[in-house]
Amino acid sequence: MTLREQTEAAERAQLSSFACLASASRGRERPLEPCPTRTCFQRDIDRIVHSKAFRRLKHKTQVFLEPEGDHYRTRMTHTIEVSRIARTIARGLRLNEDLTEAAAYGHDLGHTPFGHAGERVLHEIMPGGFAHNEQSLRVVDRLEKDGEGLNLTWEVRRGILCHTGSDRAETLEGQLLRLADKIAYINHDIDDAIRGKIIYPMDIPLSVSQVLGFTHSERINTLVTDIIASSAGRNEIVQSAACRDAMHELREFMFEYVYRNPVAKGEEGKAQDMLRRLFEYYRADPDKLPPEFQEIRMEESPERAVCDYISGMTDKFAVEQFGEAFIPKAWSVK
Repeated sequence: MTLREQTEAAERAQLSSFACLASASRGRERPLEPCPTRTCFQRDIDRIVHSKAFRRLKHKTQVFLEPEGDHYRTRMTHTIEVSRIARTIARGLRLNEDLTEAAAYGHDLGHTPFGHAGERVLHEIMPGGFAHNEQSLRVVDRLEKDGEGLNLTWEVRRGILCHTGSDRAETLEGQLLRLADKIAYINHDIDDAIRGKIIYPMDIPLSVSQVLGFTHSERINTLVTDIIASSAGRNEIVQSAACRDAMHELREFMFEYVYRNPVAKGEEGKAQDMLRRLFEYYRADPDKLPPEFQEIRMEESPERAVCDYISGMTDKFAVEQFGEAFIPKAWSVK
């Protein structure tokens, strides 16, 4: 028996009857020889973590655009925090931690530079709209590995796509990712907003703190343990009414005082204008797109190729490309 087969046997013996077993996966679009050491979901974790799109997350905005200081979250640290919360919930419910981790690592691979500000402007410009969860799936299906894609399992792909939006993942592992994502971003965005003096701890509604706790760790612990307790023995992922309502109130508070705060978000308009101009620049002259996007231009459309290129940019790279396209360079005579 291979190590992978031993792991699959342990899953069958130890995981909940509601868990998605690696041995029962619907598989990949392009079948692969099974790995002797890793289950299919463990293999997907490695494929995502070693991808270029994953590495770029460290230079993509979470909430604050290029904040000064080493301790603000990036899209990479957000992804790691989501993964940890999701795995803790999965372990508490005896669900498949490997499937959970793979979907968590992949859920934001398609996010734009400059956070949701970038997403909104691409949604306005791109024919048919733009959503980062759909782009994340496109990254793993089409764009990674020089157009070959990562060829992930069906369950991981569905977890990535369904972490936001109206579609719902079929597995409990995919369903819990939606809540883990919200728990992570609401709480770490509070932490960053306090660090940036956008809000202060006493600004958080008392009605929320009395339910979830008064500190970062207390809130996360309350929300995670509540999901585990409320979902135990059930074929669905749920929260208690008290925690669900408190988290909703906290999210509304964050939208009012942080996500729409002119101090925190004052530079977003400039970032959006920059992306609009870059989009028009490449759409007007798609020959300037890198070679790997020319096939997409021909097979799909110039707009699709431009959108794929810009959405994959880091914040810094987008600024550099804007400078190359629109900022005159100094001229000197040697």
